[in-house]
Amino acid sequence: MDMPESTGVTRSDIEIRRGCSESAAGETAKLAVIITCFNYEAFVERAIRSVLEQIRDDCELVVVDDGSTDGSWEAITRCGVRAFRIGNRGQLGACIYGLDRTRAPFVLFLDADDELKPGSLAAIVGELDERVAKLQFGLTLIDAQDNPIGASSSLDAFPDRERLLEEVLGRGVYKTPPTSGNVFRRDLCELLREVDYDRAVDGVILFAAPLFGEVVSLSEELGRYRVHGRNDSRLGQIPSAAILKRDINRFVARTEHLRNVVQRLAPGRQLVESRKAFYYRERKFCLDIVSGDRPRLTALPMLLISLLTEPYPLKAKLAMVGFFVLGSVLPSESAKKLLAYRSKNGERSALGFAREFFSLSCTDW
Repeated sequence: MDMPESTGVTRSDIEIRRGCSESAAGETAKLAVIITCFNYEAFVERAIRSVLEQIRDDCELVVVDDGSTDGSWEAITRCGVRAFRIGNRGQLGACIYGLDRTRAPFVLFLDADDELKPGSLAAIVGELDERVAKLQFGLTLIDAQDNPIGASSSLDAFPDRERLLEEVLGRGVYKTPPTSGNVFRRDLCELLREVDYDRAVDGVILFAAPLFGEVVSLSEELGRYRVHGRNDSRLGQIPSAAILKRDINRFVARTEHLRNVVQRLAPGRQLVESRKAFYYRERKFCLDIVSGDRPRLTALPMLLISLLTEPYPLKAKLAMVGFFVLGSVLPSESAKKLLAYRSKNGERSALGFAREFFSLSCTDW
């Protein structure tokens, strides 16, 4: 049994309990920020202080050290916040542990290597009411030294709940930021207790949200997403075969879980079969490339057909068509170079893609 270890009560801890956290005892907190940390000594204090610097009476903060073996716990205790140290359970287990120690009706799971921007809590709380199941907001990409990198992707406002639900049912996914860019209503978070196929938290609750209520999308970038060598998402890096296999298996398992949720909450509605979804076909195509296998030409027609119904701009679709066609006919190493260009951060363009293609050595053919 894991024995939680709380920080000692200091003057700063008492002040936080009366500001960001005392409202939990008074059951008036509207938003709980749960920071989970595993061996992020270099970043966790910045994550915590990004919340503390905008203390509000309607927010509560809990930090969970998920069995770190570096100096993370010492960095956490320096902040004087309500914190717990547990045996390693993975992100999902740590988030559920924090969930059980907060009471606010809305929850933001903030990764320990990410941050909130000043004023973000006020902007978030102002949008929350009982109709909202999930709120998402833009994230600015930064590197390990806090420097902005790449081009931030804006989020579109969702037209209405029904159309978003139709997109989820037809695709199994929709455009959503990673963990730190989302706020969930507590009843939606209860689905996490049903997850036995994943250690991550940004899974089924993202896509089940329109079954529970409205999904609010804010284009404003209210947080910072740190890109470094240990990101689980491997953002900006060519995905490895192991990561792609994990993504595919997780998508299949999550889709089946989501199918059960749909049957419970919207009986009669149909969810796409995972292996017919564009996400599955696209990931499998990339897996073939990084594994050194030329993607089967027989799979190309269905991949292109499934792309037609995806909600991407025409320019992006044309670029993907070029990638899929070339990836099916080029030698393995050339296809990997094109995938590397497609995976990188920053501005990408048809011209850049063409330059990458023509820069390939003639000996690769």
